[in-house]
Order: sequence, then structure tokens, then C-alpha cells
Amino acid sequence: MTPVPETPDLYGAFPRLSEAQLAELSPHGERRAVSLGDVLFREGEPTTEFIVVLSGKVAMVEGYGSGPDEKTIAVQGPGRFLGELSLLTGQAAFLTAVVQEPGEVLAVPAEEVRALVAHDQALGDLILRAYLTRRSLLIGLGTGFRIIGSRYSADCKRLREFAARNRVPHRWIDLEEDEEANALLRELRIPAADTPVVIWRGDKVLRSPTVAELAKAIGLPAPVPGDGVCDLVIVGAGPAGLAAAVYGASEGLTTVVLDAVATGGQASTSSRIENYLGFPSGISGAELAERAVIQARKFGAALTVPAEATGLQPDDGFYSVLVEDGNTIKGHALIIATGARYRKLDVPELEKYEGSGVYYAATPFELRMCSDSPVVIVGGGNSAGQAALYLARNASSVRVLVRGDDVRASMSHYLADELDRTPGIEIMLNTEVRQLIGDGTLTGVRVHNRRTGKSLEIATRAMFVFIGADPHTKWLEGAVPLDDRGFVITGQRTTWNALLPLETDHMGVFAVGDVRSGSVKRVASAVGEGAMAVRLVYERFTTTENRQRRR
Repeated sequence: MTPVPETPDLYGAFPRLSEAQLAELSPHGERRAVSLGDVLFREGEPTTEFIVVLSGKVAMVEGYGSGPDEKTIAVQGPGRFLGELSLLTGQAAFLTAVVQEPGEVLAVPAEEVRALVAHDQALGDLILRAYLTRRSLLIGLGTGFRIIGSRYSADCKRLREFAARNRVPHRWIDLEEDEEANALLRELRIPAADTPVVIWRGDKVLRSPTVAELAKAIGLPAPVPGDGVCDLVIVGAGPAGLAAAVYGASEGLTTVVLDAVATGGQASTSSRIENYLGFPSGISGAELAERAVIQARKFGAALTVPAEATGLQPDDGFYSVLVEDGNTIKGHALIIATGARYRKLDVPELEKYEGSGVYYAATPFELRMCSDSPVVIVGGGNSAGQAALYLARNASSVRVLVRGDDVRASMSHYLADELDRTPGIEIMLNTEVRQLIGDGTLTGVRVHNRRTGKSLEIATRAMFVFIGADPHTKWLEGAVPLDDRGFVITGQRTTWNALLPLETDHMGVFAVGDVRSGSVKRVASAVGEGAMAVRLVYERFTTTENRQRRR
């Protein structure tokens, strides 16, 4: 491996620890001499130690040992620490750490570092911020595993969505455009019928994997609850569910959280939340989700992803949540936080373009695809406004299509004002999409002005849809009352019992966040309801004399 100079810290991703911080870490770790070529941890394997370079240099390498595909991502020198977010979340490493210059390192067990991060705010913020930034850089570079498949494949779209929503570094290779991908499949003797294919660590090949198989392969933690009854089951890991997990676990409740796709919910796809209390410069939805996940796990909450709830049954004093894989999770109390799913445009052939020009989130993955290209955003709410500001960084132009005649009727004024001030963003009022144009890959949209009656064709390869969402409550049909739009009804007095706020007609079953009928569709209110629900769980335990039991 050719020596490479130490990577400059242009983004705050590679800070140096102070002498005081090194002194704090030293009693918890072991000093080790390292030699040229030593591998400290490998791509695809769990990282169990927090490693600080005391002297010498360590290179972070993608595809180590793979010859021409080997790529050095960064080189760390004295005072810098290795790894990225996977160390805190329990995922597998996405790079290999190879000693480039002999020296000495300090190795601290990951559990010790998690405890230190929780109790030392300055050190914790330094490490967490660096790890979050490194994860974003890896995503932007397209490191990690490769998904090879056709843009027309529903299975391929499912895997890509799972990887993107879980903020996992990966690269998608489209068989329709990349001839080298077809050559690679021929070399591996993989027929087209076996796609999509996931290639991980250069030699691990998954043929037509399910989402659960992919999650297991890349080390996403998926703890399986025991046969006993836990105190609290939370279905949904958006802001409301994560808040409930943090408060429930921190209060000593045995807490299990299930989510079908990813932690963070729809909020995790928001490029920047600027009106969330305590973050005057804003915070991305992904960062908010990652911080909440680490916090919940610190207190002992068990987060299981993917795990899709398919039904709910009362069962002799507790509740059973049926899961798609056949498992049943039992709890004395249940908090429903499944939120809502993206509403789709009513235009012909929409599904044909989903993932190939039509998107429902604006994250670093989508930002990368919009470089110097025109973008269309459909919707007039805050999500549409945030996406427009975010995508304007890379896009050549951004058009926001709004059905109404005043964007401020549905969007926060600070966002609308920011759109007006940002060059390259045009708001088109009274406008709706009537047709998608392309041959499987989007090339344009035909829009109609409802006021003038005129139609216009707009060239674009990326249309983002933010027109609201429908509640994710199909799994609850017949189990709890739903309103005429499918949202969960809570807090109504029955003839036999005075229900608590946020409680359904089943004692001990609560609904919080966007899934609840009458809720305020804001991140802050969802977090507040999640925290409040845990307090109400305790009240219900008291009235029913249903005490906590350990699994």
C-alpha cells in the first residue's frame, strides 16, 4: 500500500483529542505497539474497540486486499481516533483500518466508550459529531456494499429504500446502464433471475436477499426478545417512538421497539429541521434519529429493525404484537407510534418511475443524483420547503409545484421567506402534475395550471413528492378504533372506563405522534407525546396493579 499523507480535517470529521481527553481515556484502555501492515479491524466485521492513534499513522481502506478496487479513504495520525458511527450502533465496519506507519495506539472497549460518551458531554459530543460526519462522508462517497439490480425491480427498490432509510453506506449499480455490472454478474455466474445481488466485503454475495437477510449480513442489530412478557412494547421508531423508548428504558421499564423499515421515521429524511427546540442552527432528521437511537440503547432499550407488525391481540392481561417473520412480542403495555406513510400522486405509471426519478425523501443519496440537474418538488408543506432548500445546493434549478394559490397557507413563514431569498428556486402556484415522461427513467413531467388552464412540460430527471401521508394502521384494523381517515382514536370516555389521554379503548394501549387522530404533525409534538405516554403507562400500571416483570 503506497503511503498517503494524513487526511486534512475539512469537515470536522477527524478532530484530535486533547491531552486531558487522552488522560481520561487511558485508564479504560490498553496501549499497544503496532507494526506496518497490521489490521486493527476489518470491513464487514463488528468493531469492538475505540482506537486512538498515539503515534504513527493508520489508513482507512475500502476493499482492502482487492487489488485495483482497493481505495484509501482517510489517513489518521497522532491524537485522532478511528471508526465511525457503527462503533456506537453495533453495525459492522464499512472500512478496514491498516497501519501505514509503525507506532502506538490506545484501544478502549466499545462498551467503556459508550459509557464515557454518556457521562462526559464534551468528549461525547466530539466523538458523536465526528462519527456522524464520517457516516455522511461515507454515504456521499458511495462506500460500503453494492446493490446490483434493475431499476424496474420491486425487490431492488425495496433494498435500496431500506439501505437509504437506515443511512447505511452503499452504492447502487443499475443493470440497465452499467455494462461493467453485467460483466461482473457473468464473471460470478449469476443469472439475471437471481438479481438483485448484494456484494459485501468483495467476496460475500447475496442473491435476491430479503431486507432481513441484508440487515443480518451487514450487522444491523436485531435483538430477538425472549419468550417472557416485557413491560413496554413500542411499535414504530420515529421521533415519538424513540422518545418513548428513551423515557421508558431510562425509567427502568424493559422496553422493546419494533420498526418495519428504519429508525427515525419520516423525520429522518428531512435535510434540516430548523424549528426544533434547542437547535438554533437546525439539525438534520438523520442526526436527530441517530442521537436518539444511541440514547435509547444507552438506557437498555432493544431496537429491532426490520420487524413489521402485522397484528395486535389482547392476551390474558398483556398484549401480543404479531410480527411479519412469525415472532410474537408480548408486553404489559403498548405504545403505537407507527406514524404515516408517504401519500402518492394520482398520475399514470407512477410506480414505474419510483426509484428511477420519483422520490419521497431528500437525503444525501438523492442529493448526489441531482448534481447540476433540474429538480421538481411537488407539495406546499414544510417537508417540501426543506427539501427545496437542501436540493438547491446541487441542482441547477428547483421548481416547487403547489396546488394552492398561497404557499404560506401550508408552509411555515420562515421557510417560505427562505425560499424567496434562495436563487434558483421557483414556486409555481395552482400547478399540478398530470403526466410523467420517460422510457422507464424519468426525463420530464407535464404539469397543468389550474387557474389558466395551460399545460407545460418541464425537463427533469428527479421529482420529489411531499403531499402528506396516510396513517400506517392497516395492522390495527379491528383491534383498536380508527377514525374515518384511518388514524387511531384516543382519550375518549367509554361506558365502562375513563381513558387516559393518548389511550385507546384498550387499557394500557396508547397511540402517539402522527398516527394518532387529531395530533399535531410536528416533530416536537411527537417527541412530547412519546415522553408523555410513558408517564401514562405508569399511571395505568398503578390502576391495574400490573407491575413490571423482567424478561
